[in-house]
Amino acid sequence: MHEAALLADEARYCSFGDTVHYSDPKIFSRCEGSYLYDGEGTSFLDLQMWYSAVNFGYANPRLNAVLKQQIDTLPQVASQYLHPTKIELAKIIAEDAKRKWGRDGRIHFNVGGSQSIDDSLKLVRNAKGKSLMFAFEGGYHGRTLGATAITSSYRYRRRYGHFGDRAYFVPFPYHFRGPKGMDKEEYGEYCVQQFERLFESEYNGVWDPKAGQSEYAAFYVEPIQGTGGYVIPPPNFFKGLKRVLDKYGILLVVDEIQMGFFRTGKLWSIEHFGVTPDVLVFGKALTNGLNPLAGLWAREELINPQVFPPGSTHSTFASNPLGTVVGLETMRMLAETDYEAMVMGKGELFLAGLRDLQKRHPEIGDVDGLGLALRAEICEADGFTPNKPLLDKMVDIGLAGGLTHKGKRMGLVLDVGGYHKNVITFAPSLHIEKEEIELAMVLLDQLFTCAKRG
Repeated sequence: MHEAALLADEARYCSFGDTVHYSDPKIFSRCEGSYLYDGEGTSFLDLQMWYSAVNFGYANPRLNAVLKQQIDTLPQVASQYLHPTKIELAKIIAEDAKRKWGRDGRIHFNVGGSQSIDDSLKLVRNAKGKSLMFAFEGGYHGRTLGATAITSSYRYRRRYGHFGDRAYFVPFPYHFRGPKGMDKEEYGEYCVQQFERLFESEYNGVWDPKAGQSEYAAFYVEPIQGTGGYVIPPPNFFKGLKRVLDKYGILLVVDEIQMGFFRTGKLWSIEHFGVTPDVLVFGKALTNGLNPLAGLWAREELINPQVFPPGSTHSTFASNPLGTVVGLETMRMLAETDYEAMVMGKGELFLAGLRDLQKRHPEIGDVDGLGLALRAEICEADGFTPNKPLLDKMVDIGLAGGLTHKGKRMGLVLDVGGYHKNVITFAPSLHIEKEEIELAMVLLDQLFTCAKRG
């Protein structure tokens, strides 16, 4: 069917509610490595890889192969029955957590990140007997009703009535847009102090000093904010936050859905900050985007069968064998290569390229990165005032496929994030080649020049 006819049918028959129509929809027909291809064969260098769901490159041969093999052996089985790869995958993740944090724990699977966030909310409520949570301004945890309640954007809640379990949203240590006069570590300490102030008196609304109890059960955190614009906190912040949480009996739930599986150079991004979670939620890149699978790790005291028995929370397709076989192969692949050194090295090269672009384009107000989770904040020429229209124009030009390199038409796929929707959030394939990083800088330079020209 011709692309124009497909788009007409999409406009007529498809819900727009399950997509993100930032601009005219684009139809792709093929993918490989770091590239998407349209029907005319134009290649688009993808620097966001499905919101970090495809960390290991499109059509990864090794991961594709195990999926194809599983289709011919055990493609389906009801989730009340067992199959080997569910157990093997759970063991690998749980034993890795035990080595790192010295805690026994268990794995609970589901089909997507939002669903696993909801599972974690049930786990926390069951353990603490409370329904209120802390979360961060700028935080994003999903679009199910439970996940929406702890996601800071009111836009996601506005049309769905009152959320009595809406989180208490605490400012994230966003140094670039924080108060002036403090370096990053000083700002991290300041943010911890501001949070701890809530517990100084019962009249601050969260703490009963007579009972020694908080009204809030857990604090949901993304160690590096995803949709919020890949904001990287001060290195001392989470240690200070964890000290306060432990003091007042509040659980730490870490959302690694976007930053997990070596996006930042560690299996889990929280490892950079030296704290131990009580619950950790994962998803996306576990299966490289091939088959829906997500899950959570929780420490034994919270999830053992005596406190969280069979049927506590469940999904028909949870721990499906097509997902678990790919997840297991992903974990084996990660164990065979020094992904930390690889990702950190490529991240340094990518970040250096962005800083070089910043010298030529004053509209790049801030660049930062940890591993291959990187950001470029697009501003007015003053380098600070958010400039969403410029970034919107850049995204549209990139998707039009009219950039050129060595006489060849190309496109560029970017993702938009940030509190003001003015941040390019870069999540390239972890397997991106040095030459592709260099190409990315050439195309970004061209894109800036084109968009500013108007």
